[in-house]
Amino acid sequence: MKEKLDQLKTKLAEISDLGQAAALVGWDQNTYMPPGAAEARGNQQAILARIIQEWSTTPELGKLLEELAPYADSLDPDSDEARLIKVSTRDFHKATCVPVDWVVEFNQVTAVAFQAWVEARQKSDFPHFQPHLEKVVELRKRYATFFPGVDHPYDALLDDFEPGMKTADVKAIFNTLRPQQVELLQAIAAKPQVDDSFLHQPFDEKKQWDFGVEVISKFGYDWEHGRQDKAPHPFTQSAGRTDVRITTRVYPEFLNPMLFGTMHETGHALYALGSAPALDRTGLDGGASLAVHESQSRMWENLVGRSLPFWEHFYPELQKTFPSQLGEVKLRDFYRAVNKVEPSLIRVEADEATYNLHIML
Repeated sequence: MKEKLDQLKTKLAEISDLGQAAALVGWDQNTYMPPGAAEARGNQQAILARIIQEWSTTPELGKLLEELAPYADSLDPDSDEARLIKVSTRDFHKATCVPVDWVVEFNQVTAVAFQAWVEARQKSDFPHFQPHLEKVVELRKRYATFFPGVDHPYDALLDDFEPGMKTADVKAIFNTLRPQQVELLQAIAAKPQVDDSFLHQPFDEKKQWDFGVEVISKFGYDWEHGRQDKAPHPFTQSAGRTDVRITTRVYPEFLNPMLFGTMHETGHALYALGSAPALDRTGLDGGASLAVHESQSRMWENLVGRSLPFWEHFYPELQKTFPSQLGEVKLRDFYRAVNKVEPSLIRVEADEATYNLHIML
C-alpha cells in the first residue's frame, strides 16, 4: 500500500500547490491589486478554482482513495496516514457534489463583489454593494442545494469551516450563552462607564505599525516565513506551511484596531506556522478548523493582549512611543480602557464580551 499512499500524497501535493497559488492571488487582491483589476482578477481566480476542482474530483483520485480505505481502517485511527486517507476521502466526496460551473461563477462574482464592498465601505454606501451581496447570497443558497441530505441548508456551509458541526449544535450553544451574555452586558451597562477617550486621538500611523511589529515579534512571529501588510479587513493568508502572511489596518485616530487586530491575526499565523512538517502539502496542514483557529487568534488578542501582566511589560514602551497622548495616563486606566465593554457595529473591533454577540447575530 505504500506505493498507492505515495501516489495519493503526490496528487494531494499538486492540488495543494495550486491552492497556495490561488491563495497568493487572493492575498494580492486584498492588499495591492489596482481597483480596476477586479474583473480580470475574478477570471484568474476562476480558472485556478476550476483546475483545482477538476483535479480534486478525478476518477483516478476517487479510485485511489477507495483502494486505500481498507488500509486506513487497519491503522491507528489517529495516525497521520489514517487521517490523511479519511479526510481526503471526505473532501473528495464533498467536492464531487459541487458543479465546476458553480465554482467558476462563485469566484468571478465574489472578486467583483469584494471590490464593490471596498468602495462602498469607503463611502458608507451600502446600495453600491447590495446587488453584489445579493448575488453572493443567492450563490451560497444554491451551494446548499448540492447537499440535499443535510438537516438544515446551513449545515452544508457550516461543514466547510467546522467539519461535522450542525446548525442544531450551534443553535443549542448560542441559546445557552446568549441570555447569560445579555445579562452580563446589562449589568455592565448599569455601572459607571470606563473613560477611554484617550484612545481616540491622533496616533502616528508608522509608530503604531512599528509598535505592533515589536509586539508580535516577541510573540514569536517568524518574519522569515511571513510578512504584514495593510488590508481593508484584517486577515491571515497561508500560502503554504512556510509562508503565512498577516494583514492589519491602522486608524490615525484610534489605537485599538491596529493593536488588537495585529495580535489577533498573529494568533492565526502562529497556529498555521506550527503545523508539523510531515503534514506539508497534504491538506492536513494549516489547522484543524476555523473554530480552533479562532481560539488561537482570540487567545493572543484577548487572554494575552488584554491582560494586565502583558501591559505591565509593554505599556512603558507604548508610553515612550506616544508620550503626549499616553504619558500621563496611568497603567490601570489604560488597562481598563482597552477592556471597555460597549455595544458597537464593527465585529473585529468589538470588546471581548460583545464580540460573541456579533458571532451569534
